[in-house]
Amino acid sequence: MDIFLSLIPIALLIVLMAVLKQPGDRSSLITLVVTALLAVLGFGMSVHDMTFSFLYGATKAVSPILIIILMAIFSYNTLLLTGKMEVIKSQFSMISTDRSVQVLLLTWGFGGILEAMAGFGTAVAIPAAILISLGYKPVFSAVVCLIANSVATTFGAIGTPVIVLANETGLDVNTLSANVVLQLAPLMFIIPFIIVYMADSRREALLKNIVLSAVTGVVSLGGQYSAAVFMGAESPAIIGSLLSIVAIVVMAKFVKSERPAEAKPVKMGELLNAWSVYLLILALVIVTSPLFPSIREVLSSTLVTTIHFPVESIKPYKITWLTHAGLLLFVGTFVGGLIQGASVSGIMKTLWNTAKTLRATIVTVVCLVGFSTVMDYAGMITVIAGGLAAATGSLYPLFAPLVGGIGTFITGSDTSANILFGKMQSTVAGHINVSPDWLAASNTVGATGGKIISPQSIAIATSACSLQGKEGEILKKSLPWAVLYIVVAGIMVYVLV
Repeated sequence: MDIFLSLIPIALLIVLMAVLKQPGDRSSLITLVVTALLAVLGFGMSVHDMTFSFLYGATKAVSPILIIILMAIFSYNTLLLTGKMEVIKSQFSMISTDRSVQVLLLTWGFGGILEAMAGFGTAVAIPAAILISLGYKPVFSAVVCLIANSVATTFGAIGTPVIVLANETGLDVNTLSANVVLQLAPLMFIIPFIIVYMADSRREALLKNIVLSAVTGVVSLGGQYSAAVFMGAESPAIIGSLLSIVAIVVMAKFVKSERPAEAKPVKMGELLNAWSVYLLILALVIVTSPLFPSIREVLSSTLVTTIHFPVESIKPYKITWLTHAGLLLFVGTFVGGLIQGASVSGIMKTLWNTAKTLRATIVTVVCLVGFSTVMDYAGMITVIAGGLAAATGSLYPLFAPLVGGIGTFITGSDTSANILFGKMQSTVAGHINVSPDWLAASNTVGATGGKIISPQSIAIATSACSLQGKEGEILKKSLPWAVLYIVVAGIMVYVLV
């Protein structure tokens, strides 16, 4: 009965969004109400604890998620304001007009860099907006960015998910990192192929797509594995994405593509000016990252907001503003906008107009994170994972990535999924005579698959593509790829256990 009750919120959300095609804000609000009732009536949670667990979740929704969504879209809108998006579009056309090359470069390459550096939805929002500006359909742009924002999520935000997993389980971070890359190996070929196939599904493009995805996969796998073994969790996604960008640009020279008549070479100064917003954002993220511990330590201890909740099990929530990805996005966008010739008033008006378009997104994200937090503190998530472990027995490694996927589907975060289930996975490993490093790694690998269909990620995509109300359509189009992803990961974990 506990398992049945625990599954109701997840099933309800999927039915509302994918079957009944209700908008995200309405679906998430209904799910929140039902989850709150289940927590109190079915799991004995007090109204006091339920209320403050929701408020804790709502706080996490505002910072960092909603602030980052706002600032990521704000950065794109500032480029529209200054007209520099046209220069960026022209540059992509100069590299190649081939759809497969453009989409792979933007989503897997550039999106991978954004995920590796900042995470929290930037890798979905920014590439999706650029794709639309290049003439791609909004729904396609949203779905392909969600699919691409999977593998890189494992080591996203400077390795945070794997570092947290190591801390939760007490396992060696380098061993975990290497195991994660090995389990992801086939997906580093499959996901790029899915991306290029979605971009160009013509039969005559099949050979080109196979070669593009194969080269991208080899480079990404080699770069990530080498970085994981010799450097740890902080750099695999960064190095893998950078190498894949180089490989895709080189491969573009061998792919037939007609340069449009209006495309003209762009001078280096103009190009740097057009990219100044994103270059500044990346520079700020790198400087304030764990790659520079002394700088980060100083910034992390300055301008810190601590919020306390009157529930013993909820730790004080800290917001370190000077390393906050949302603030870094704002500063990079504001300074970059000034460099590009925008006025202060014009930039701030753009920020305000961007905020006004996110009203439905605010409701959606607050309710989503709120109900997932209530599920966590009511014990529902642990019940689901424990039930799956008990039901599968020796076959558990086959389903281990599914546990991580459920964690990310509910929480929207690979890191949160590792906090929820990482220790449980390593504990189960001891009972079934499997390496705890291998099974713990499977949790974060599966979590990246759940990221594809996480309602929070879908909310980010719909906001970036102005598709509010079409969350169900995007979920239906993304779901088969997420299932394939987790099935492949499960087979990999089981076969090589």
